[in-house]
This record gives sequence, C-alpha cells and structure tokens, in this order.
Amino acid sequence: MYILIGIIIAVSILLAIAGLYSVFKQRIEFYITGLDQKFTFSDLNLLWTVAQMCDLDYPKALFWSMPSLTKCMSHITSQAAANGTENDPKTQALITKLFDYRTKLQNQTDDKKGVESTMYLEKDQKLRIILPGKGVFSSKILNNGKEMIISVPRQKDMIPLTAEEWVGKFVSVYLWRKGDARYVFDSTVTGHGLFIGESSISLKHSSNLIRTQKRKAVRAKCEIKANLYIIKSENIDYNAVETQNGYKCLIEDISEAGALIRIGGKGVSNVQIKLQFNIQNMLIIMFGVVRTVEYNEASNQSLLHFECIHLDQTMKNEVLSFVYNMLPDREKEVYEALKLTDTDEIEAGDEGLENVTEGSQNDLNNDGSATGKKSEAGDTQQSTDNNPTVNLPPMPDSVTEGEFPTIEDI
Repeated sequence: MYILIGIIIAVSILLAIAGLYSVFKQRIEFYITGLDQKFTFSDLNLLWTVAQMCDLDYPKALFWSMPSLTKCMSHITSQAAANGTENDPKTQALITKLFDYRTKLQNQTDDKKGVESTMYLEKDQKLRIILPGKGVFSSKILNNGKEMIISVPRQKDMIPLTAEEWVGKFVSVYLWRKGDARYVFDSTVTGHGLFIGESSISLKHSSNLIRTQKRKAVRAKCEIKANLYIIKSENIDYNAVETQNGYKCLIEDISEAGALIRIGGKGVSNVQIKLQFNIQNMLIIMFGVVRTVEYNEASNQSLLHFECIHLDQTMKNEVLSFVYNMLPDREKEVYEALKLTDTDEIEAGDEGLENVTEGSQNDLNNDGSATGKKSEAGDTQQSTDNNPTVNLPPMPDSVTEGEFPTIEDI
C-alpha cells in the first residue's frame, strides 16, 4: 500500500516538473544558453525582460543578433515616447544598460573576426545554395531565429523548384559575410511557408560554419603531353612559336594560373620556363616560373609546381573551357558558387579585405573540402635551389636507354 502511494507521489512530482518545464521551457533554455555563453545572471535578467517587452518569438537571438537587440531598443524608446515616460529614471536606466550591452556585444563581434554558427548570420545576407544535381541557386535570409528562414532559391531570377519541393533536401550554402570572409556550411531544408507574405523555406542551423580561402583558379586533372623550354633571354617574345622540340613532359593538372608538370630527372625551382602544347587542336603557350619541385629519387622523376605569368586571352579561355568541362558536375557547382560569392564580395565593397597568408590555410578542394597539398607517393624532396640559371636535365626526343625516362615511361 505504502509502495503504491510512494509511486503515485513520485509520478505526480514528475508530472508537475514536466508541466513546469513545458510552461517555462523557453525561459529555461534561454538562461541555460546564456550561462553556457558566459553571460552573467544580471545580463540574462535584463535580456529576458527586453525580449518579453518586445514580444520576440525567439528570445535567444539576443545573444548574438545585433539587429534583434537594436529592434528591441527602438521598441522600448518608441513605447516610452508614446507613454510619456521617456524621461523616467527607470526607463533611462534600462536604455543605458542596453547601450552598454550593445557596445559589449559589438566589441565581442569585432574581437572574434568571424563566426562559427549560422545563428550569427544577419537578415538580408546573400546565400549561394548548391542542390546536388540541380545546380547553384541564389537566396537571402529573411529571418534568423530558431531556424533560418530564407527566400525560395532562384536560378537566373526563375523559381524552378517550389518551396514544397525543397523540403527534406540536403544543401551546401556558400556566402560572403560583409567585412569578414567567405564561408560554407551544409544544412537540411526542414520546412516551407510564408514569411511576411513571401514564399520561403527553413534551413536547420549549423554550428560548423567553415571559413574558406579565396580560390584564385580551379585545376582539373589531365594527361597532356607538352614541350618545355627554359627561358634565358630577358626580352621575351610572347608571340613566338617554338618549332624545335623541347624537353618532353607531362601535364598532370592544369588551370589558367598554372600546372603540375612531371619530368624525368631532378628539376630546379625558380626557373623561368615556357610550356607549349595542344588542347582540342589549339596551340597553347604558357610562360611562367617553376615555384617548387618534388623529386622522387626512386623513379628519378620530378613534379614541377608551375605558376603561369603570361597567357594569351584566347588561349586562356580555351584552358578555362577545358578545365570546366573536365570537372565533375559536383565540382562545377562548387566552382560556380565560389564565383558568385566573389561577385557578392565586390558588391559589398569588401574586395581585398581577405588577407590570408599563403599556406596559413588549407586550399579548398574542388569538392569543397579543405585539405593540404599532398606529395607524390615515394621518397620525395622539395628543391630549395634558388639558382635561376641552372638547366633542367635534358630530355631530347631520342633517349638512350637507362638515361632520363621518355614520355611513354612516365
């Protein structure tokens, strides 16, 4: 009997606690989140009061959203003016505290110089969205609260997919944050509806907002036979076409900004070279410098990291066309999204703001993931020879067996 009474009492207590939690759930979560982010109880009491006065649907936005805080301050000021209490000491004390808090929040934002969560993104932020297999879409944030509400994504000002068709889709989102940097994150579309009369979809928040380095050029894997010529003259004729065979080499990846070149023997860095090869029956001539060398002693071969300094515009367009056509669809979508965020950066007036030291961040792969540069398998060593007059090992058309490998050996 006593056991039964005890069980009933325990269940009643649990139900009472559950009922209290359901009633005060939002406030409990508000204080837990605030304490987790190192806010004091006095700050939390102030922010909760402000959120209630402004009827915020998502009070936790006050922890990171400058627009939400500004909106609340404007609401309190206008209400005080309407009620004739703008000079009331309590009203002035509240406004003073809010200004102090706003300054604190602004300083924290300035010190952080970046964001790690999509919760910090602001209204009207432009987004470039990749829906795998469907291409790149453009959108913007309409509201950022419990979920991120964005306008229905468009392609060339058209809406090929309705809001309802987006629900459940997994997407990758690229953006340029004004005054900061370029970011990418993955998310899922959780719902659709209307926001202030505009058709919209909702994205699940992500705490994995990755800052990405600006990409100068996109490379494509290839196998292109080429002739390499060492430039010794100070006066370079960019229009001259070589009629004699140079050193045989193999281009293993290429972009309009450079290439990865395999040769026989040990290469030398900081050598000016000229590459001559064909793409789809068009002659391509690239002038530039071997920046670094990876030498594999076991195979007696070198990988030359070549930076292109000059490329005729027509030839450049042909290389770009080749590179783009060689990319898988997924990589084309990433490339397009990055180009669009470049446009957003320029329109924001932030061009040149990103100051990422070369090598300080990992390069972004064509699939959007960040990795470091990998060397060729085997024992390799990077050349540090700075003598620009040292020739590469000879690779004539006819090679005696046992000397440097021919293109067929590579």
